[in-house]
Amino acid sequence: MANAILNLKERNIMQIGTVKIRLLILTGIGIFLTGCSISDWYNGYYVERYAIKEAQKDREKYYNSESPEMQERRKQNQTYCLDLANKPENRVARAGYPNGVWNQAMFSRCMIDRGTPTYESYGGVLQRKHDEEQRAKGKRVM
Repeated sequence: MANAILNLKERNIMQIGTVKIRLLILTGIGIFLTGCSISDWYNGYYVERYAIKEAQKDREKYYNSESPEMQERRKQNQTYCLDLANKPENRVARAGYPNGVWNQAMFSRCMIDRGTPTYESYGGVLQRKHDEEQRAKGKRVM
């Protein structure tokens, strides 16, 4: 009988020891995985950096594909439109800026009207052209 009780105590001690080791290993793995999650890194840092690089490449490609005459025209239009958008009477009132801020919408519209849309507004120009073509074909555009 005493031998059976001694065996049970040894078995319990052995089970507690293995449970502690398993718990320690699982806790360590859990802390490691929450600390440096691959999905957080990939979906956050890496994808954002990649998207910025791609946008910069597209922007450079857009501006470098223009002819030298168009680039000179863009410079002239940009100085004119910047002056127009920065005039005190054209500034946009914003909280915290007593003199207002420059009028981005006016600058973009001016550049489009003068035939040199900026890269940022070029997508909208293409969308408007596409919508006009669809309307001319008799299709309904929202």
